[in-house]
Amino acid sequence: MAKIESLGIKTIESVHWYVHDLERSRRFYTQGLDFAELGVSSPELEKAGRQKSAVFQAGNVVLIVSQPVGEGGRAWRYLRKHPDGIGTVTYEVEDVEKAFRLLEARGGTFITDIQRFEDGQGGRLAMFSITTPFGDTTFRFVQRDGYHALFPGFVAHDKVKGGKNRFGFGHIDHMTANFQTMRPMLLWMEHVMGFESFWGIEFHTEKEGNVKKDHGSGLRSAVVWDPKSGVKFANNEPLRPFFKSSQINVFNEDHRGDGVQHLALTVKDIIASVKDMRDTAGIQFMPTPGSYYDLLPERIQRMGIKKIDEDIQKLRELEILVDGDKEHSYLLQIFMKEAAGLYKDPAAGPFFYEIIQRKGDKGFGGGNFRALFESIERQHKAEGRI
Repeated sequence: MAKIESLGIKTIESVHWYVHDLERSRRFYTQGLDFAELGVSSPELEKAGRQKSAVFQAGNVVLIVSQPVGEGGRAWRYLRKHPDGIGTVTYEVEDVEKAFRLLEARGGTFITDIQRFEDGQGGRLAMFSITTPFGDTTFRFVQRDGYHALFPGFVAHDKVKGGKNRFGFGHIDHMTANFQTMRPMLLWMEHVMGFESFWGIEFHTEKEGNVKKDHGSGLRSAVVWDPKSGVKFANNEPLRPFFKSSQINVFNEDHRGDGVQHLALTVKDIIASVKDMRDTAGIQFMPTPGSYYDLLPERIQRMGIKKIDEDIQKLRELEILVDGDKEHSYLLQIFMKEAAGLYKDPAAGPFFYEIIQRKGDKGFGGGNFRALFESIERQHKAEGRI
């Protein structure tokens, strides 16, 4: 398909969470991840929307977290069907009318027409929302003209509360979603959103070492992106055999439908960040077996990276993964435990965060997909789920 006109996306402005326990999320972001709390929803907005919200920020990562207040609101409707999860992704665009016009011509399904707001100081905000194939996650598009509040009804704290972003979070590197079948979503992202193919992989743990096993977990993954803004979505579906035990299918069962599995957050120095998260904040990460690091020197040569700046023993201690395919061009990444495990509450859901540092490599750690899958597979087996 020929390239189609860009929607004019500038960036992912914010990600909107719906949770059962806002105070628990507040502790996790401000005390655990050292995010700052910027403000909360006004009493009027809480009454109208039947939910209360707080906004957290570290670097350019902005998270809105909402908890239902009574019944009938958007957060309440989402949580009737799902555990805690991402309900809205908000994009800042150059021209909201152009984005609306293009999406309408391409068959986008609108939740709202363009809504317009003024702040009484000359600032203007225009926005609209659409449905998506990402389960019950919607997309919102906003254009700002001097309007500084994150949303109408947002009340900024007189003094920002909490975090100093000591872990050095930068921005959302990519967002990953899981589907039982992802082809409809890929077609929608191409023909409606105008995103393009960026990267892909498929593999199965059952085939590791050519040893036939009676279980395993596989995926087919496709990454799409908006070249203008650099916004990327990684998307997964289960790969046969053992469809039911695929971690993608397990996620969908736990989440009760398709949805966002994780956000990847960039840091400047992953070794310092992860060590500090482990030592001072008690953040837990998915384990990596020692054999991964036994083979890492050979893998670095085989992948063409040739050399890395980091001490492999330090990577082993912190369980950080390495991947890449060009000389001295690679990425470092690690995955937090899923929220249900961190909070010891199934209602917290199967979502998790990835921490990533890019050192020249723009890919998605294809070799590390297997390491991640094997780690989750061991956890699911220990829990008796496969």
